[in-house]
Amino acid sequence: MTARTLHLNAFLMGVGHHEAAWRHPRTEPSRVTDVRHYQQLARTAERGKLDSVFLADGLALWGNVRHNALGGLEPLTLLSALAAVTDHIGLIATVSTTYNEPFHVARKFASLDHISGGRAGWNIVTSAGEAEAHNFGIERPAHAARYARAEEFLEVVTGLWDSWEDGAVLGDRAQGVYADTGKIHPIEHAGEHFRVRGPLNTSRPPQGHPLLVQAGSSEDGKEFAARYAEAVFTAQQTLDEAREFYADLKGRLARYGRRPDQLLVLPGISPIIGSTEEEARRLAQELEDLIVPAYGLTQLANLIGVELSEDALDRPLPDVSVETEGAQSRRKLVIDLARRDGLTVRQLLARLAGGRGHRVVAGTPERIADEIQEWFTGDAADGFNIMPPLLPGGLDDFVDHVVPELQVRGLFRTEYEGRTLRENYGLERPASRFAAAGEALDLAVVS
Repeated sequence: MTARTLHLNAFLMGVGHHEAAWRHPRTEPSRVTDVRHYQQLARTAERGKLDSVFLADGLALWGNVRHNALGGLEPLTLLSALAAVTDHIGLIATVSTTYNEPFHVARKFASLDHISGGRAGWNIVTSAGEAEAHNFGIERPAHAARYARAEEFLEVVTGLWDSWEDGAVLGDRAQGVYADTGKIHPIEHAGEHFRVRGPLNTSRPPQGHPLLVQAGSSEDGKEFAARYAEAVFTAQQTLDEAREFYADLKGRLARYGRRPDQLLVLPGISPIIGSTEEEARRLAQELEDLIVPAYGLTQLANLIGVELSEDALDRPLPDVSVETEGAQSRRKLVIDLARRDGLTVRQLLARLAGGRGHRVVAGTPERIADEIQEWFTGDAADGFNIMPPLLPGGLDDFVDHVVPELQVRGLFRTEYEGRTLRENYGLERPASRFAAAGEALDLAVVS
């Protein structure tokens, strides 16, 4: 193994990340709500010794369901079912800080961490879409306001996880004492957005805190990640862009008293795998031929905020502003991609169909491994968010052919380092802030 450990997360989305995956004969679109489908995928990822699986989520029906197999399952419910059939793989879910309450979220992730034996992770999002706001009867909060709420939200959630110190549960049946109530604390939070007394009604999670993940790449998002996140899911198209993002984000950590190794950067990659280059290109072309332009135009409108008709397909992307209250970083990535490569709208839709702005690579397992190695050893990534174009087949191909190639090169594990997600990501288990406060008080008394 190299001095650094490569980390791999499997991003599970329906029957594949390519928007035309549901039309391909290697998939079964009826399985988007079949728990057995996702259990199979989780077991495959664990067979490949991947660090984790990830379920994205939104609080609205995204895209045009007329042309895609949309409408999946609520992720925390589903991850509990995956926990029951796996032993090592981490289980990460998206939950919004804008349309939830901290107590609910703290309790749900603590429960998942207990159910899984310490494998839960929370992808923290602020929910950029207007459709989500309308499902809760409000107007979408401004970008800065969403991040301000998210910071306080996270402060409350981690406080609730800390409210039971390690060792609070005694289970002393002879003395009739189940818990040491001196180690269970109200948090007495009173802030701008929340008033929460605590303590949590679930004991401290096995990991102390479930892993904290973040996916925003705007200025607010990067600053939030530098302060709080332990892994970042991101999207870059080129090695130079990835290096710039990696250096920028790692460079922000010191101001919060953090080390570079306390935050993992995991860009997305969608690998289209063939036994030969020709076979991989053929699969890529098969998927492109199944694209429905009307669907892609709807998705593009959601990204750039401008609706285009099919008459615009063979013209360049019109001038549009990068500024938005929505998904700022992804909007900029799409606009920059179209301008840099001189793409027509049709060509842009084809480029976005496979990964919605994430890098798509078609080739042999060796070619995919080359790309991963170049970014990993080139200070552009600590690992990757693997986004198979087809599921389950694309994940099978990655685990059966790319993972062994990475292992032969000494880049990836052959056995798990531990049982918890934090252990396998090489991240420390945080102590309860109340225990730390008590230790400080004890030292003060002694001195």
